[in-house]
Amino acid sequence: MRKLLIILVIIVSTANAQVKFQPPATASMPVRDTLHGVILTDNYRWLEDKTDPKVIEWTKAQHDYGIQYLTATQKIHDGLKKDIADYIDMDFEGPLNKQGKRVFQIIKRKGDKQYKIYTILNGKSVLIWDPVKLDSSGNISTQSIDYTYDGERAAINTQKSGAEISTTYIIETRTGKILFPPLENIFGFQWTKDQQHAYFTLRTQDDVDKQLPLKTYIWKVGDPVSKATFLGTTTDAKNSFFVYDNQYSDVSFYGESDFYSNNAYLFKTGTTDKGVLIYTNEKSIAYPEAIGDKLYIFTNDNAPNYRLMIANVNNPGYKNWKTLIPESKTVMQGYVVTKHNIIIQDKKDIQSRLTLYDLQGKKIRVLALPETGNVAGISYDREEDSVYITLNTFTSMPKIFVASSKDFKWRLFYQRKVSVDMSNITGEIKFYTSKDGTKVPAFVLHRKDIQLNGNNPVLLTAYGGFQSGIQPHYYGLFASLINRGVIVAEAGIRGGDEYGEQWHRDGMLGKKQNCFDDFYSCAEWLIKENYTNTGKIVAMGGSNGGLLMGAAATQRPDLFKAIVCEVPLLDMIRYDKFLIARYWIPEYGTADSTADFRWLLRYSPYQNIRKGVNIPTMLVTAGANDSRVDPMNAKKFAAAVQNNDGQVSPVILHMDYNSGHGSGQSTEQSIDNWNFVFEFILNQLKK
Repeated sequence: MRKLLIILVIIVSTANAQVKFQPPATASMPVRDTLHGVILTDNYRWLEDKTDPKVIEWTKAQHDYGIQYLTATQKIHDGLKKDIADYIDMDFEGPLNKQGKRVFQIIKRKGDKQYKIYTILNGKSVLIWDPVKLDSSGNISTQSIDYTYDGERAAINTQKSGAEISTTYIIETRTGKILFPPLENIFGFQWTKDQQHAYFTLRTQDDVDKQLPLKTYIWKVGDPVSKATFLGTTTDAKNSFFVYDNQYSDVSFYGESDFYSNNAYLFKTGTTDKGVLIYTNEKSIAYPEAIGDKLYIFTNDNAPNYRLMIANVNNPGYKNWKTLIPESKTVMQGYVVTKHNIIIQDKKDIQSRLTLYDLQGKKIRVLALPETGNVAGISYDREEDSVYITLNTFTSMPKIFVASSKDFKWRLFYQRKVSVDMSNITGEIKFYTSKDGTKVPAFVLHRKDIQLNGNNPVLLTAYGGFQSGIQPHYYGLFASLINRGVIVAEAGIRGGDEYGEQWHRDGMLGKKQNCFDDFYSCAEWLIKENYTNTGKIVAMGGSNGGLLMGAAATQRPDLFKAIVCEVPLLDMIRYDKFLIARYWIPEYGTADSTADFRWLLRYSPYQNIRKGVNIPTMLVTAGANDSRVDPMNAKKFAAAVQNNDGQVSPVILHMDYNSGHGSGQSTEQSIDNWNFVFEFILNQLKK
């Protein structure tokens, strides 16, 4: 019997290995453009039109074939889906959320399709919101919740199938009664200080598709939307218009911004006055907060590591701003002004801490934390004089502690219990040297009994953009991989905020190649330190991280066994022509500019597929309802690589037809999607 089983395993394995990757054919329909004196031929431009029946048919055929191929060639890992479900589908009771004198809690029980909102009344939990009542399939999810200051009403923004085109419901929070007809295409809803009006921006699918500047309004709650008063818009669709009140002051702010710069006007709360311009800069940001007659401004203006400035509402112009807490060698991440002091959150070599100052900006001391952990966030309830902090570690769920700003005697406020086994897992913060000599941080998580024999399977991931850096956090989702012997490494490459704004700027625009080089150097460091070898590394990244994956595939195919490239930007010559991608021009540049075109062309994955060069096996995913990154990036890249002479390894296009840019998934969808990706990774790593 034992011999028979061995023979059957060999037969099945051999059969799987012999399945040839033969995806549906893709027609080449060359379109030639001349950009800044360079002739470019785009063979798959026709795949950009997602409404074309031929494109729809081609996409479905590619997706179906990918499922068929993976089903025929991959083994199923017993217990993997259960491990993922243990993390995603479990009883969850979020921390109590106080709004005025009201208390709310987000709860999801095992088996629930979406999160629900409860309020605590007379000591009992009362259900006031369940998006599944709007759609029993679970495809409608809650995007955001905005409570009035007194907590008596809430605006709940929902989306369907991850499309990020919102429907907003205004509810009375004692019973959950929907007070008015739902508001369609509302983006960025926020209550005004008087709680009788709201600011919102209109964003329709047509606005997204045509890349139109969005318009912002003030609306009297309950009126027809058509009666809302126009407040402002932007000069370019790549910019955003913002407006907000301050709970503890009678001044408000509005302005126009892109990702990294803004102007700001101060005006009297409750009016639609133009106000006075108090700040403008094309290279830095400053969003004031008003408390009484004081303005507090957290800014990187002439301070790449940020500083906190102060001014008076009666003399609010930039020339009157004074430095309250100066920039330092560490990166200032945020602040809170309490009734008694100021707390600054900063970080050194990735790890965050808290420092206490008096209201005049004099340093008092570094605040002792209640236990070892990374400070992931800080907030302050002025009504109750309560400071809340969240502490993270690699192997335990986040904990929230609370204390008075008078004595900082911390007590545990909230901790979520999970059934994920992390007992044999350890995490470390490491540093390696990139191509140009820059020191780069990385997290490395593995089993405690790991042997550095150069033969361990590795999942390497990174993002590297938009000031989004790495910080220690709970890796419970990846426990199923790590417990199976996979090392998970996350690199803090340039483009993020690990070392302030300069670290970000060294990985954007014409310096984007630094991000890619940092990533390759991490893979090389893992090999040098005897963790692994090139045949045992799978790379994974999404969105901007998907661009990183495309660069890795085309620039360093020798470093990786396989690549998971999720909702990616891959055609950087045309990326900004679609959906909301104009917002990202400050990060990447645009091919409309001669200078930008030169660097984009040098690294854009779609334009740098080398004839005759095989790239690693790739799983390229896209969301059919994505309103951020157009699926054309994934489609065109997959088609071009599949039809490249010399391409041997499979490049699989996988479409998520019930999701967008990754958000809005039901519990079941999330489990299925992670299981699909993890099965691919484990099969590529031969685990």
